[in-house]
Amino acid sequence: MRKPRDFDSELQALADKAKLLKERRVRQLGELVIATGADALDADILAGALLGAAATKDGQAKEAWRKAGAAFFQRGARKPAPRSDHHPEGALPLQGGGASA
Repeated sequence: MRKPRDFDSELQALADKAKLLKERRVRQLGELVIATGADALDADILAGALLGAAATKDGQAKEAWRKAGAAFFQRGARKPAPRSDHHPEGALPLQGGGASA
């Protein structure tokens, strides 16, 4: 006779995995913002730029952004973009040094 499946524990394991993947994605997006130097922008400006990029229908602009992004990831030794030492209102300083991958 087969052992019955524990659907509750399987669902919980899947939910835990989904939560970890979401946390990883959020962390990676934060690391990307920092690596590009966009963390020096006010949150309102950054949000507006992202909303504009998401809403644009201009294929040429998207292609130019895609090429610039690909070049960013392909260049050798990445130098962080210049950034200010102050933290804009509402932004918290990083604690414990840099973020790990």
